[in-house]
Amino acid sequence: MVRLPEVIDDFDAVPAHAKGAVVVIGNFDGVHKGHQALIADARTEADARGTTVGVLVFEPHPAEYFGRVSEPFRLAPLNAKVHMLGDFGVDFVYVCTFNESVATLSAEDFVTRVLVDALGARHVVVGYDFRFGHDRAGDTEMLRDLGETYGFDLDVVSAVRTTDDGDVYSSTLIRQHLKAGRPADAAELLGHPWYVEGPVVEGDQRGRTIGFPTANVSMQGYLEPRLGVYAVLVEVEDGPHEGEYLGVANIGKRPTFNKDDVTLEVHLFDFAGDLYGTTVRVSFVEFLRAEQKFDGLDALKAQIAADCDEARRILGADAA
Repeated sequence: MVRLPEVIDDFDAVPAHAKGAVVVIGNFDGVHKGHQALIADARTEADARGTTVGVLVFEPHPAEYFGRVSEPFRLAPLNAKVHMLGDFGVDFVYVCTFNESVATLSAEDFVTRVLVDALGARHVVVGYDFRFGHDRAGDTEMLRDLGETYGFDLDVVSAVRTTDDGDVYSSTLIRQHLKAGRPADAAELLGHPWYVEGPVVEGDQRGRTIGFPTANVSMQGYLEPRLGVYAVLVEVEDGPHEGEYLGVANIGKRPTFNKDDVTLEVHLFDFAGDLYGTTVRVSFVEFLRAEQKFDGLDALKAQIAADCDEARRILGADAA
């Protein structure tokens, strides 16, 4: 099991063992291949120095704080982000509460109060387009100068580009792929399938009455991808049914039943059991079809059966 990073969210009381790390700064939404390049650079430097790697993130996301988004847009809320960062060997996640006092810090004050005083940074890693401080006044050249003044080194990692068309790896591009129903393209940029990780919550239990029981998974804080049906991989992370399963998922409003709220319902193949209260990770492999309204339950059941057969084919399982 991957060791989770230690989360530090009180910058007035950072423990001594969490200071002096190589600090990587960014939002790290999705921890895509560009982010992974930053972490790899930091790990190389940390190993050379005999120290640890810490990632500095901001909560809430500045775009949320400033009201620049009108709906959930994150590829990974904080808890999932911490898990992803652990996959890449990060030792600490420093969570900086983004509020008025932080938003109005000058660039130099951000460096002195956060990087120097709170974290004791001796080496910092950022991307080529990093900006910081009030009104984003600070850039990488200013950060390098401030590092010389306050005693830390700086690595600026150049843009990491895809091999196909030269696009820069970015969370924005991944969101566009997911909104368009292209999870495989998103996975290529992420280095892994995009997934939703959350608890199984109470649903209306209608699926079991038509022969396709589903687990309803909370999507709180996650981007809403294209609505419809997907072939998925499901990892049950705890409880007596811990393990990996194949399945089919629907993200949508269930128009056949005149519902308006968006839910994630997952049907696990060859599974019998109760998942309430467990945490699952639903990885989106391929988009099958858009959500549609059916004339009745028989038509719905026939389509779900066809969806299951198609998902089994895509996922490499024999059709039932």
